[in-house]
Amino acid sequence: MLHFQGKQGKLALLGACLLTAGSARAGVTVNYVHPEEFSDLPRAPYQREIALDDFVNHFKRLGEGLRADQDLSIEVLDIDLAGREEPNGIGNDELRIMNGGADWPRMRLHYTLSEHGKVVASGDAQLSDKGYANHINGYPNDARWPYEMQMIDTWWRKTIAPLASAAR
Repeated sequence: MLHFQGKQGKLALLGACLLTAGSARAGVTVNYVHPEEFSDLPRAPYQREIALDDFVNHFKRLGEGLRADQDLSIEVLDIDLAGREEPNGIGNDELRIMNGGADWPRMRLHYTLSEHGKVVASGDAQLSDKGYANHINGYPNDARWPYEMQMIDTWWRKTIAPLASAAR
């Protein structure tokens, strides 16, 4: 435990706080706009929360590649997961059935990339992967939301990574 006493201690504490503040960065901020109205999320409240948390964490992991002076704000406007939920007949959990047809994953969002607090790029994005069942997925078979994560990765590589590299 650190103890700061007297005037020099207070100055040391202030300096430590300023150093911490100077090196801190917001990175990626994700907000869900009316998630109760999203097209398709798990029905069980705890599963919905897990899904939304998983997407926030995924965006934040991708954001670790942003420069220290860059921040990305994402407003998720809609999510439609791959497949459809079907009752499993055993409990409250549902089974997600994917048929590779018109059940592809989709996500609608608005993003804003800032650098040194100034907006350098913003836009709306309609993420979707109609061929989700027809290409190799880099996520393990037991991963949660592998098709959605790959769709987000593709969007990030095509949209955010070039914007973040070009900004200065």
